[in-house]
Amino acid sequence: MYRFLLTPRWWGINVFAVLAIPFCIFMGSWQLSRFDARVATHQQQENRSAQAKTAAARPLDSLLPVNQVTSGRQASARGQYDDAHQLLVPGRTLKGRNGDQQGFYVLTLLRTDTGKALPVVRGWLPGDASVPADTAKVPAPPKGEVTVTGALQASENQGTDGVQAGGGLPQGQLGMISAASLVNIVPYGVYDAWITLTDPPAPLHAVPPAAAEGSGLDMKAFQNLGYTGEWFVFAGFVVFMWFRLVRREAEAARDAALGILPEEPAGTAATPEAASDRKPASDRKPAPNREAVSHPAAAVTPGAAANSEAATGAAPAPASDAEADGGGGGDGKKTVARA
Repeated sequence: MYRFLLTPRWWGINVFAVLAIPFCIFMGSWQLSRFDARVATHQQQENRSAQAKTAAARPLDSLLPVNQVTSGRQASARGQYDDAHQLLVPGRTLKGRNGDQQGFYVLTLLRTDTGKALPVVRGWLPGDASVPADTAKVPAPPKGEVTVTGALQASENQGTDGVQAGGGLPQGQLGMISAASLVNIVPYGVYDAWITLTDPPAPLHAVPPAAAEGSGLDMKAFQNLGYTGEWFVFAGFVVFMWFRLVRREAEAARDAALGILPEEPAGTAATPEAASDRKPASDRKPAPNREAVSHPAAAVTPGAAANSEAATGAAPAPASDAEADGGGGGDGKKTVARA
């Protein structure tokens, strides 16, 4: 019954199923491992953040470049603040006792001894960066050479929360904290990193460090979990469809062995030839005689002619002399037709 599985068409179906099922299982397992890795790195990042709050600060250059290990670590740098290039970063929220509050960052560039400048987020203030009453609360940076200590952060990108990468901001405002955004504003080099002060001056509020990119339970992590379920569903669907096709093919083969033909679809017009073939032999009309069709007069029998004359009431035509002579036989007597 299942010998059809060895046909060329079913060889292709079988090979596809054998390859698709393990591939879907492998992809689902890989996506699940990606989700597990993100959960593990998120836990490690939280542990490092807790340790960084109590750990001693290290020099900035020893922690560069910023990665998942060094992000959030306490870094220290020495230099002078550039008063002429103090910028406000609008549209930033800070979680407080009353929920999320809208405000802006206060960013000042610190000119270090290396010649490069380090972006320092000195703190956060509630309000609008475009309202003079709110910006008047920003304290001036300290004069002279200072040593700053804060949590090290990687440069922001377009996917960072609160970033305004479209531009169009007023002068003195910055949409994204990154070296690429600052290189066209200041006439000197900028570190590809920034720090947020742990203990900012009043009335500024400290900005908590953000988790390193790819280490938190963000939408990408839950996308990996969703993809895991999709790949396993695909594997189950391939198994289901293979068994369904096999069952349907086996049923069709069994019906053909029993002489059961598949029904014609509804609405299909049957031809007269096909309809006559399906009729029983007793109901079929005999084929017409070709001679009768080609010579209708020759096919009329004497009895049929007499019946036709009787039905019409016409008298038969008198026989000719030749017919009377020939029809009388050898005695030569004439036969007279009677009405």
